Amino acid sequence: MNKTILIIDDDDMLRKTLARGLRDNSFNVLTADSAETGKEILARIQADAIVLDRMMGGKDGLSFLKEMRSQGLNTPVIMLTAMTGPENAIDGLSGGANDYLAKPFQLKELVLRLNNIIKTDKTPDTKLPNGLIFTDEEFFINSGDKNKTPRILPLSGEEKKLLRQLTTPIGNIAAAAPMVAKRLRNKLNVVLSNIDIITIRGRGYKLIDIQTDENNDGDTK
Repeated sequence: MNKTILIIDDDDMLRKTLARGLRDNSFNVLTADSAETGKEILARIQADAIVLDRMMGGKDGLSFLKEMRSQGLNTPVIMLTAMTGPENAIDGLSGGANDYLAKPFQLKELVLRLNNIIKTDKTPDTKLPNGLIFTDEEFFINSGDKNKTPRILPLSGEEKKLLRQLTTPIGNIAAAAPMVAKRLRNKLNVVLSNIDIITIRGRGYKLIDIQTDENNDGDTK
């Protein structure tokens, strides 16, 4: 069955172009020219994903997304923006976006990202633990303090690769050299108290959210 995408963007030309392109790629498409209209559509129809412009007349996309997330909306969202820089991507992801795409972009990239977030959204525990953000191929630590900018988590190439394997999705068991896993565990323990890496005998390592994983099937070190 074709997936339904809701495009919320006040740029008439872009909205129509995206709608046509997504329909050509076998998506069902609904469109809204404002956050207010998008909210009305979501009250009546369940979309599989939302393409949301950040800067719009009336209520902006980020405020709209935060409001809808607070009301229980869990539909995956790709946020579009002409604003560049990792700090803007972090704002969008912290506000509830699943992905963040800077303008200009190719339709093919949007289609690939839509397919990815729709597929990923069906997998349990795909969201990163509180305080951990991944964007622009880097992990960031977010303290939750609006007055503090999220800071990059300094990782070696091997450590970053392992953390990506452990978080896509959460619950993955990944093999790694013991020293790499130990260094990554130590770096995470210093900045985040809610997560840990445990050893799964004979299989590798697993990232757990201490706040939700009261039991595990391995031995911690």
